[in-house]
Amino acid sequence: MAAPLLKAEIDIKAPVTEVWNLISDFRRMPEWSPQCRWMKPLGALRPGTRTINVNRRGRLFWPTTSVITEFVPDRKLAFRVTENHSVWSYELEPTADGTRVTESRRADDGITSVSTFLTNKFMGGVESFEQELVAGMKASLERIKAAAEHR
Repeated sequence: MAAPLLKAEIDIKAPVTEVWNLISDFRRMPEWSPQCRWMKPLGALRPGTRTINVNRRGRLFWPTTSVITEFVPDRKLAFRVTENHSVWSYELEPTADGTRVTESRRADDGITSVSTFLTNKFMGGVESFEQELVAGMKASLERIKAAAEHR
């Protein structure tokens, strides 16, 4: 069973708007995420916009699609992955020194049975894969931090 919530957060010494501009540029998602190799929005970013994505883990590649569920400039960006029903989000909040970013994956009702089967069969099991996802979130946030702080 998938964990209902996975998350990581980081403090970045850069204004919220600068961090938002990095996160909301889906063309740059492969720079941040260890798994994402391509993310293409099909239209302007707003709730309801669909994306086409390609992910990679070692020699394994797989496509996904998602739909933006929340788009609040400088505050929150969330999208629901069609294939497994998980919701990924980035939440930004101003701090005294810049911006706190929280990345999360919600699976309140678990993930689909097909995704569970494939994760167990090809990715070492749900628990192991979720540990890898959290490590990936931390890596993504570190990369966003590096880009934002070293303009």
